[in-house]
Amino acid sequence: MYSDKVMDHFENPRNQGTIEDADGIGEVGNPQCGDIMKIYIKVRNDTIEDVKFQTFGCGAAIASSSMATEMIKGKTVKEAWDLSNKAVAEALEGLPPQKLHCSVLAEEAIHKAINDYRAKNGLETWEETGGHQEHHH
Repeated sequence: MYSDKVMDHFENPRNQGTIEDADGIGEVGNPQCGDIMKIYIKVRNDTIEDVKFQTFGCGAAIASSSMATEMIKGKTVKEAWDLSNKAVAEALEGLPPQKLHCSVLAEEAIHKAINDYRAKNGLETWEETGGHQEHHH
């Protein structure tokens, strides 16, 4: 069901944990179905210097978080904002159709963390655009 890449990131998640003095925190998910994702970012000179995640959910949700954090680390805030759930799913060598929402959660959590960072720094928050799917199980 899962690619080797998904299994690798599920069994050996990268960047798992919290950042105590995070510059931005984004939490998304649906407590009723159990997938909750929290992303912490540390920003220096408009670059994502560090990123951590806490995910309570299935293997695909954990693998998506792990891959998404790897993909935005070292990127500018704008580049991190532009990371799509499709890019995360592709980097994981695909997700089963019923698990694609997990990569959407990762994208949304990153957006919330970035907007939290922008709001804390007196910047205008960016508007969510397109591509978001309903969260189905």
